[in-house]
Amino acid sequence: MNSPITCVLIAAIVLTACARPPTDTSADEAELALDLITQERLEAHVAYLADDARRGRRPGEPGYDDAAAYVAEQMAAMGVSAGGSDGWYQQVTLRRYKLDTEKAAMSIHRDTEDIALTYRDEFAMSADEVRVESSVRGQVAYVGFGVHAPEFGYSDYDGIDVSGKIIALFRGAPDIIEGSARAYHASSRVKVREAIARGAIGALTLRSRKAEERRTWEKSKPRFGRRASMTWINDAGEAANYHPELRAFGFLSIPTAERLFGVSPLSFEEAHAASLNSTQASALLTAEVSMHVGSTHSTISSPNVVGVVRGTDPELADEYVVYTAHLDHLGARDEDDGEDAIDNGLYDNAMGVALMLETARVIAAAPPKRSVMFIALTAEESGLLGSDFFVNNPTVPVDALVANINLDMPLFLYPLADLVAFGSQHSSLQGVVKASARQEGFELSPDPMPEENLFIRSDQYSFVRQGVPAIFLVSGFASSDEEVDGEALFRDHLNNHYHEPSDDLSRPIDWPSAVRFARAHTRMGFIVASARERPSWNEGDFFGERFGRQ
Repeated sequence: MNSPITCVLIAAIVLTACARPPTDTSADEAELALDLITQERLEAHVAYLADDARRGRRPGEPGYDDAAAYVAEQMAAMGVSAGGSDGWYQQVTLRRYKLDTEKAAMSIHRDTEDIALTYRDEFAMSADEVRVESSVRGQVAYVGFGVHAPEFGYSDYDGIDVSGKIIALFRGAPDIIEGSARAYHASSRVKVREAIARGAIGALTLRSRKAEERRTWEKSKPRFGRRASMTWINDAGEAANYHPELRAFGFLSIPTAERLFGVSPLSFEEAHAASLNSTQASALLTAEVSMHVGSTHSTISSPNVVGVVRGTDPELADEYVVYTAHLDHLGARDEDDGEDAIDNGLYDNAMGVALMLETARVIAAAPPKRSVMFIALTAEESGLLGSDFFVNNPTVPVDALVANINLDMPLFLYPLADLVAFGSQHSSLQGVVKASARQEGFELSPDPMPEENLFIRSDQYSFVRQGVPAIFLVSGFASSDEEVDGEALFRDHLNNHYHEPSDDLSRPIDWPSAVRFARAHTRMGFIVASARERPSWNEGDFFGERFGRQ
């Protein structure tokens, strides 16, 4: 028997085909409302948000505040209502913590020698969220990826005791763990929790040769310690997700890692090979490491911008479909060498915010049964902080959030033929996404870069951790122009323009693709917000089992 949402998909329209009260938006009204999305409006949003005058929209700075005011003004003009805790805004208190590079120190110790390492050339370090000074010394335990996944028959902690030890581990997770479950186990949040439970006192991240091929240590090292990191602060003044048990976090170049393993029973090359083969090879090394961290701290405030379109159905209006797009980017660089120093973030993520604004315009003109919330989030670039704050301090009951559609860095570098909806395979949202994409001439493709673990790297993951089915919608690799290699252009952007000043208004944009993309993801919201049933996790789904609501 077909559910209301199945009726919608079969009919290939954005509103339910089942009976509706007279106040509901008609199908014709919904289709006409989609035509409100125009290239000119998208261009205007992107031009404002990515302009040099916004100075890269760093949280806590005037450029971000200008962008937040712009988003609020645009939504108000569309007829969207303010949905924050303070009008349009939900203020997020953020602690900035920055490494004192003059105090950053690391040494390798063996019976016969003490090797002092050089910051940036040989190691890097994270600042401490709370402590001004922190030191640690301990034996190093190599723990592969630092993954404990017994459900997949894999654990890097089998047969090794890391209590009182500094763990050394690679990023990522073993290939034998498939799909988004691999992304979950690759999460630093999960790894840190596991390490603390086992008594570790510090951590060293090792660099794989594949990571070195993508971006060399030499190219990366000017960034080390350059910018402050951030975390959000709760009402009690405590830093969120802070783990004082781990007293220092370090990062090693490959030559330094080779020196660390040294004459241990396991060499770095053997450890690296085992990680590539998904083979557990954890071992205690013969070396100890000491680390000293100095950190400076300050407190700022930066808002999420929240708008709401109230639903038309009295029974469903207190449930919310949530669109999100992060408003922040990296700001302006400190160095003044005559080159462009502003990280404008045109694609990351002025484009996503522009798309969300035009969805808000359509939804406000043709409201569905459920309410729809639009959030321009702060501090995504600092670790999904704005979204994590929101789901822990929601402006509506968290149980009222039924789905999240997240927009982050869709690339329109070529005529687009396909979309990727990270996370759609985990819930009933997949059918909705596929039907909506095809309505606009797109195919739905699987994750083309599973090694990047993208499902856990944008704001939808904050909602997933609260049990909310979510998707992260981006452009795929396929070009509708056979003479254009979409994958090559996509990867060129990642390698040469992502988080660089060149992600600015000079980047090429295929605006017809952007308009079709906006129409597709707006249809998705209409379908979910008009169906009688909430989206649901698939039976036995990895994320549904861990985070889903009963």
